[in-house]
Formats: sequence, structure tokens, C-alpha cells
Amino acid sequence: MDIKVLKSFITVAKHKSFSEAARELHTVQPAISRHISALELELGVVLFNRNSRDVAITQAGEQLLKDASAILALTEQAKTQARRAHDGKVGRLNIAHLSAACLSFMASLVRTYKSQFPQVHVSLFEMTVTEQIEALKNDKIDIGFSRQLPNAIADEFISHDIYIDKLVAIVNQSHKFADKQSINLAQLKKEPFIIFNRNEALGLFDETIILCKQAGFSPNIISQPKHMQTLVTEVAAGLGVAIAPYCVSKLYSEGCHFVALDNVSTQIPLQIQYKQTSNNARVDTFVDIALKAKSAIQLSMLN
Repeated sequence: MDIKVLKSFITVAKHKSFSEAARELHTVQPAISRHISALELELGVVLFNRNSRDVAITQAGEQLLKDASAILALTEQAKTQARRAHDGKVGRLNIAHLSAACLSFMASLVRTYKSQFPQVHVSLFEMTVTEQIEALKNDKIDIGFSRQLPNAIADEFISHDIYIDKLVAIVNQSHKFADKQSINLAQLKKEPFIIFNRNEALGLFDETIILCKQAGFSPNIISQPKHMQTLVTEVAAGLGVAIAPYCVSKLYSEGCHFVALDNVSTQIPLQIQYKQTSNNARVDTFVDIALKAKSAIQLSMLN
């Protein structure tokens, strides 16, 4: 059944008149008559009893009217939903993030997005750098908040810096450097080191090793936790010292002190990342909201 024919049928049923239906649909009466005749022929039933003065809908017509009205309503709904999907107003949005790096602002970003797009279902996933790369590749997430991508795959994604972090030393509250504002990395050469697991953050691990070697020593690594909260907790427990981005101070870090490192200027960007080929309006709108919040985020990460 053609949608245009169904519209003619419904309009005739509404007005009980072929001529009135033609006027409403901005066409001629013979065209309406052809539509009804074709529909009756297709269904093998009489839809209207008509004479020169009256048009009365039959029982078969009454049933078709109910179904045809539902079909047209679903057709309009489908058009609306398709337009809303095109505009990014419905669907799902899967976002991964580094917990420590995003703890202070992720909830606010999602609230802002949901206030504008309430019918989009947002799911958040806490993932390491390595996990995010795999999830982006396999389309399990739409957006990642992570560190710089390896050069080998960077061209596959669009990346924007959200804020730039710095490396700091983390020591226990009883440590001899706990009251220092800053220290030289070489001063930690005899300390047991807790370094975030290399498999989860290759760049951070390698940068820490390089910086230690530049300071004249190889670190005595006694632990490689896979979660930043574990790293902070181990430092608080007095198991060793750590080198990590300052953002980890946003985690539960009672018992820890964060000490600036003299002569260490390494920049640690937190980026928002998504596939070059995403072509997803939901992604575009969320990224736009995140980029507009950059200044506020950067300020919040410095406090």
C-alpha cells in the first residue's frame, strides 16, 4: 500500500467526500477516486459505499482507517527520529576516561551534554590508555579521554588537548621531602619506586625511566600497579615514592604529598579522541561542549 494512497483514503474518510478530500490534498477529484479504486482492488474489499450524494465508510473501511492512521503516524515518527538521529539528538554515546585525569570535570561535562540532549543515552567507562585504544579501534566506545596516541595510529583519530598536566613526585607524609615545595629528581635515586604499569601507559612509564636516567640513576622499581588509586595508596602506605601526573592528587590521597620536580618540564596532555571516520553528530556535539569547557577544566586541574 502506497503512503500517498493511504493519505487519500484517510482524508476521504474524514470528510466523507471525495471533492473535499481533493481540496485538502491540493489535487483533483479523479485522482482521489483512482487512489480509492486502486486500494479497493488491491485489498479485494469495498471501502466506501457511495452514490451521487453520500459517501459512507464500510466495516472494512473502518478497520483499514485504524490501521492506516497508525501506519501514517509511524511513518511520521520514523521521519522525525531519522532527523533527530542525524542531528545527534537520539541514540547512544559511549565515553571512556582515565579516572584520575578526568575525575574533577567528567560529571559536569555529561550533565551539560544531557541538558541539551536528554534522549541520548550516555555510558561512561573507566579505562586505561591501552584499553581505550583497543576500544576505539573496535568501536566499543565513541570518545576517549586519554593520553597522546602512539604515532603509528595517531592519523586514524582526531585528537584535541583538553589540558596539559605535569609530572610530580609523590611521597609519604612522613617522608623527609614531605615538607618540600620542590626537589631535584636526582634526590630520589636511593628510593624504592612505584611506577604505573607499563602495559597500561607505555608513554608514562618510558618517560619516567628516561627522566631518571637523565638525572643519573636507574630507578629501583618495587611495584607497577595497574590503577592510579593503587599507586597513590601504596605511596601513602610508605612502600615507596612515585612519579606521576599531578592529576592523581584528585584521587583519595590522604597521607601523600605532591612535590614539584625541578628541571622536569615534561608536558602530559589529556586529550579527547575519536575516529576520523566517526561521522557521528552525537560525538561532534559532545566534543564541542568539551572544547568550550577547556579553560574551566584547566583551571580546575591546577587547584
